[in-house]
Amino acid sequence: MGSPRRAAGRRAARHGGSGRSDAASSAASGSTAGGGGGSAPGRIPQGVVDTLAGIEDLVKTVGFRNPGARLSCTVGIGATAWRAMRGDDPGAAPAELHPFKEFVGEVHAARATPGDLLFHIRADRQDLAYEFERLLLGALGTDVRVEDEVSGFRYFDGRDLLGFVDGTANPVGPDLPVSALIGDEDPGFAGGSYVVVQKYLHNLDAWGGLTVEDQEAVIGRTKSDNVELPDAESGQRSHKTLATITDAEGVEHDIVRDNMPFATPGSGIHGTYFIGYSRRLTVIEQMLERMFIGDPPGKYDRILDFSTAATGSTYFVPTAAMLAGLGG
Repeated sequence: MGSPRRAAGRRAARHGGSGRSDAASSAASGSTAGGGGGSAPGRIPQGVVDTLAGIEDLVKTVGFRNPGARLSCTVGIGATAWRAMRGDDPGAAPAELHPFKEFVGEVHAARATPGDLLFHIRADRQDLAYEFERLLLGALGTDVRVEDEVSGFRYFDGRDLLGFVDGTANPVGPDLPVSALIGDEDPGFAGGSYVVVQKYLHNLDAWGGLTVEDQEAVIGRTKSDNVELPDAESGQRSHKTLATITDAEGVEHDIVRDNMPFATPGSGIHGTYFIGYSRRLTVIEQMLERMFIGDPPGKYDRILDFSTAATGSTYFVPTAAMLAGLGG
């Protein structure tokens, strides 16, 4: 599929129903599709670059039908694609941008999968997300190859398909940009962000075989009312504890999670599409290391016994002005 210089990989996930409609997509460019979250080095077709630069106009073209539906599209660009567009000179790329870092534990692994571009499409109406995606793929043409597409939905009061409220620890108010947006530490890319996406597939039969108390011990919160449980001081730690990153000075570093449940019950597929935005890529990488390797090593996140990471890729999210500046 696609021409010799193609974008390989697009991950789309869309919330439907009464909730917000979201789509995330990724694409790689080069002569062949490669691993490690991107393709072989090569020139990015100008049509792809121009489409990225014109994303804001495409959002307006579709969104005017219902401005209250808040259609938007966040674009992520992988390390290989970014350097193909901007060059390899020092300072030409965000300081922490690199392909997805794999973590292989004794039992579970977080593997890298291809993808150079990510399109996270959001709207309160699924038809707007669909129309935007259709026009976007038409503009990209044969220079892209769809790697993965996931349609998601809002599940009750923001719960995942394991039955627990998801995203509880997200920062709010002034803490949100501090956690999600690059600052003066990398001034050439300030206002941008890093995003990591992974598709997790759930074994709901095995999860349902646990008692509610055992499920709560795995997650670290109560199931019905989402109350945080005390951290374990030693031994097996909960998902909540392993996914909390604190530095040597005792400062907790948050990320912004925009996870989406997805499912095709007739095929027995149920999962969570993890989308994590962060000011520092290292924060998400520390989180994944603690989950898959364990803290201490061997004491991995027990949620992985019921939820398998099928994909993994990393991107830089430029500001609107940076995107517009890509065009010729």
